[in-house]
Amino acid sequence: MFTAVFFLAVLVGSSLGLVGSGGSILTVPILVYMLGIDPVSATGYSLFVVGVTSLSGGIRSFFHQKIEFKAILFFGIPSLITVYLTRAFLMPQIPEVILKTDGFQLTKSVFLMLVFAVIMVLASVSMIRPCKDCEKHEDDSGYDFNYLMIILMGSLVGIVTGLVGAGGGFLIIPVLVFFAKLPMKSAVGTSLFIIAINSAVGFIGFASGEHSVIDWSLLIKFSLLAVAGIFMGIFLSRKISGEKLKTGFGWFVLMMGCYILAKEIIL
Repeated sequence: MFTAVFFLAVLVGSSLGLVGSGGSILTVPILVYMLGIDPVSATGYSLFVVGVTSLSGGIRSFFHQKIEFKAILFFGIPSLITVYLTRAFLMPQIPEVILKTDGFQLTKSVFLMLVFAVIMVLASVSMIRPCKDCEKHEDDSGYDFNYLMIILMGSLVGIVTGLVGAGGGFLIIPVLVFFAKLPMKSAVGTSLFIIAINSAVGFIGFASGEHSVIDWSLLIKFSLLAVAGIFMGIFLSRKISGEKLKTGFGWFVLMMGCYILAKEIIL
């Protein structure tokens, strides 16, 4: 069992290294279903694992000049603010049972997961659709940076992230590609830094809360393996074009979104 878990930890890092996302989507199910950790703690643990791993990859991307700090500043700060506001003020206002009729009940948790899945599907479509300019500007540093749209989208992503408790790279990367006009590989490196910042803030809140009993031994082992995986993923990303990475990432997100929809609606 632990051999499989450690292998999957490397896979978590590889996903982050290749496409700048997939960390929390993979980490939480591993912790819950394979290690038996309760979902609340698993979400907090995931923030630590993904944060440490993303920071490691982000630092490496920085030395390879694959970071756009304007995007980190103008996207990351609004995102952090709206994540906090959403968690502190909006979430408590959502009732536990949103809608109830004869034979049907829409709970808060199901509603949030459905929102999560729909956003994943919509984001995946934008990534799968061919982008004529992605390869053309793969090595071009003259980005058409739309400050207003980046701030707006950072704020919106922060709201969504605050609502569903995840949504790092799979929401950030489409914004960076289509609104900041970053090449895919630069979007991946930039996304890693933004994910690391968001994860750090989230984990501090988790660690200082009532769920303060943390298995540091597990966290450190899992994180070290994930860090090894992210360097493996970054190495592989050099062998694959940015457009192929974008498309493959889109199909991955689409499959995960459809799975969540089916699980919440059918099961």
